[in-house]
Amino acid sequence: MSEEIVENPSADPSDWFEPLYQKANGNVKQVPWALPGAVPYLTNWLEKNEIEGAGHSAVVVGCGLGDDAEALAMAGFEVTAFDISESALAWAKTRFPNSTVHYITAALFNLPKQWKGAFNLVFDFRTIQALPLAVRAEVIQNIASLGTKEGTVLVATYLRGDNEPPGESAPWPLTMAELSEFEKSGLTVVKQERFAKGESRFRDRILIQYRVS
Repeated sequence: MSEEIVENPSADPSDWFEPLYQKANGNVKQVPWALPGAVPYLTNWLEKNEIEGAGHSAVVVGCGLGDDAEALAMAGFEVTAFDISESALAWAKTRFPNSTVHYITAALFNLPKQWKGAFNLVFDFRTIQALPLAVRAEVIQNIASLGTKEGTVLVATYLRGDNEPPGESAPWPLTMAELSEFEKSGLTVVKQERFAKGESRFRDRILIQYRVS
């Protein structure tokens, strides 16, 4: 599994994603955060909780090449997957030509109004940590706003201590204090699991399941 390390992200919070996907030019190895399939945090959660998505909607934040979105579609959800990178979405559609997923170009800082409170399940994996600390609160509030009442927001991310420096390059792991912004946005923690990967620069990781109040 390759680690996500970006040395020189743009001063704009998200405009560096599209050039990166363009430069990759179909080579998955050139996308630092790309995995060989759907992230196990999601697939294990679906399996352990025996999630049946039929009749429910889901949205994948910063969907990239589409593996997580496709896993949710396979679980029966009607899936919307968005990314700011048109190249990433075009690539995803090529990879999954018969997909039922609605791949849509959208910016996390300017989401369609009709998406607010629209989804039974919201999934984010490592999007927040790829963006500067200065925009974290806004990003979290926008992600939280996507979930319907009594819906689920599922977040997987790298984690650092509250007094631990974030590092000079992206990704910048989150603190529990930063993650508490989800609760300030009206969500309730249902369950959280911590993981450790000792050989990684990003040893500590967390999966949090929230319920929308």
